[in-house]
Amino acid sequence: MPLIRTIQIEDGTKLGVWKIGEQESFFREKVNIDPAIHHPHKRLQHFAGRYLLKELFPAFPLEQITVGQTRKPVLACSSFHFSISHCGDYAAAIVSNSRAVGIDIETAQDKIEKVSKKFLSPREMDFISPAQSLAHKTVCWSAKEAVFKWYGLGKVDFREDMQLQPFAFANAGFISCDFMKTGEPTHLYLQYIYENDLSLAWVVA
Repeated sequence: MPLIRTIQIEDGTKLGVWKIGEQESFFREKVNIDPAIHHPHKRLQHFAGRYLLKELFPAFPLEQITVGQTRKPVLACSSFHFSISHCGDYAAAIVSNSRAVGIDIETAQDKIEKVSKKFLSPREMDFISPAQSLAHKTVCWSAKEAVFKWYGLGKVDFREDMQLQPFAFANAGFISCDFMKTGEPTHLYLQYIYENDLSLAWVVA
């Protein structure tokens, strides 16, 4: 399937979501990925994510992607900032020619409910909607994953280093986050969309 959603965030910054319905051969003609990815579905996800970068910005130099020590893919030439996320049959990507970015796509699953106290502080747990608990927590997890990818240097405590400000659950909205890992708090503003049990969150900063 083609792109199912694109959002032009600002000049030079765009995101997209791809519903994977193609065979691997569709991507192989256009995209190279790490040959160490052996699992067929994970390999297909990686193909789709990198293919999506080209769909968003045709000039994106896929051949210059390298993987750093933190396992974050980056461009050797630094001409674009980008982030990719995979979940089930979906791939999401965000690309900017000027600012650091992070994106995450996540399916609401019971395991998120079970581990929520590991990534949400007591203060954050207090603003979770009892009627929409799993969906609300999934958005919080997705937002923190997007911030983690934006940061890109690994070793982040999701409970302590990322502090979400209270927000009411809705199908789309904004989230304010204080990122504490950098010493002085960095105030970040995220956006999210939640539909069909799927959460998409992104940050540009």
